[in-house]
Amino acid sequence: MRNPKGRSFSFGVSLFSSPNPNPILEPLTFPFSSSSRILFNSSIFSSALSGQFPSRRKVNHCKGNKQHRSSIMMDAMGVDGKTSQLKGTNCSDLGQGPCIWSSPEGGQKIDIGKQIFCNRSLNMKNIVAVGFDMDYTLAQYKPETFESLAYEGTVRKLVYDLQYPSELLDWTFDWKYMVRGLVLDKKRGNILKMDRHKYVKVAYHGFREMSKEDKVATYRSTLTRDSFDEPDYALIDTLFSLAEAYLFAQLVDFKDKNPGKILADYSRMYKDVRAAVDLCHRDGTLKQMVAKDPRRYIEEDTSIVPMIKMIKESGRATFLVTNSLWDYTNIVMNFLCGEKTVSSWSATNFDWLQYFDVVITGSAKPGFFHDENRANLFEVDPESGMLLNTDNGTPMPPVDTTLRLLSNIDKSCRVFQGGNVGHLHKLLSIESSSQVLYIGDHIYGDILHSKKALGMSFISIIEYIHLK
Repeated sequence: MRNPKGRSFSFGVSLFSSPNPNPILEPLTFPFSSSSRILFNSSIFSSALSGQFPSRRKVNHCKGNKQHRSSIMMDAMGVDGKTSQLKGTNCSDLGQGPCIWSSPEGGQKIDIGKQIFCNRSLNMKNIVAVGFDMDYTLAQYKPETFESLAYEGTVRKLVYDLQYPSELLDWTFDWKYMVRGLVLDKKRGNILKMDRHKYVKVAYHGFREMSKEDKVATYRSTLTRDSFDEPDYALIDTLFSLAEAYLFAQLVDFKDKNPGKILADYSRMYKDVRAAVDLCHRDGTLKQMVAKDPRRYIEEDTSIVPMIKMIKESGRATFLVTNSLWDYTNIVMNFLCGEKTVSSWSATNFDWLQYFDVVITGSAKPGFFHDENRANLFEVDPESGMLLNTDNGTPMPPVDTTLRLLSNIDKSCRVFQGGNVGHLHKLLSIESSSQVLYIGDHIYGDILHSKKALGMSFISIIEYIHLK
């Protein structure tokens, strides 16, 4: 296939994830499938971000132990409008194995967790800014430690603050049991897995699987179909929700087996679990533990900095929009993007700001993506964390001239809190959201609102794509 010279080229690939042997753990199909190691080992995405595409490159399609070789001949237009050809490179220079599309000997089989999957074409020539979420996007938390920490904190809040039985303190958490995409029936104490048509495929009461007859009688015997939405149902749509879903199932089993020990009904139990989770976040229990030892709770990824550098070198702006506040954001990003020494993440270091043009903390997504959201935008002093008033991003001088103004740590990047997508457009000098590519993990908070309301392009981080 040859693309006429002087015209840009875009491509699309569709791939489905493999099924999980445990039916309740099988992830639902999302509109876009990717993985937590997204661009990092894929040179085709690297070439796209730099405005180039492979030219006259041989590719191997691997299936089992056999390789099917095919040749693809393409002409591609670079950012400068000139036809460019991509030379073969070896990823071993970056401490990794050869990458598909880039090694001279042809494509190499790489782990599915390091691949990118596309459900529509995207011409990167139209993208002028690339943005990232932080939690579970750039910062991949270790479920065996972080989720267990959240679970243990929630159990302690239930026992000591909400007077639940002390037996809960002996419970343990299986971080592999739950996945995103499940639905909790608060009133009945059930956990549901549904398809895209809202048909209940699998149902559990606590940890007991419901029979087909019980499932049909409960969810298919009414004249009108249930909407499976709030307030009677809860969606497990974030990785932060996995621990609370598992704890809810444990409470349902405990209540059924020990009548009288928990007086609250199923719906009240769920509200108490949510209240306990909120208490852990409000009093800083979780984030304080992560801040003390980030390496214990967050995966180290040496490819993040080269990726962001590559984007900036292509002439595009980069930004970070996270719901976390500045103090925690600085600790996590310093750990991910700072010098990899024993104490680098604990020191007061703002060097990571050089990789971004704008950083917005406390964004309150998904509301951030609504232009009619009238949230105030404050500028953050990185050293003190002090918030300063702005007029749509323009600094407003204080009435008291004795107050210290912002420290000029890195003039190339400004840090803010709050605001909305309109403020982001002005800060980056963007005319339309269609010029933005945003990368996040939350199917509702990061993706659906930004896509439907704004027409923004997105990349979704799907942690479970590597499951067999």
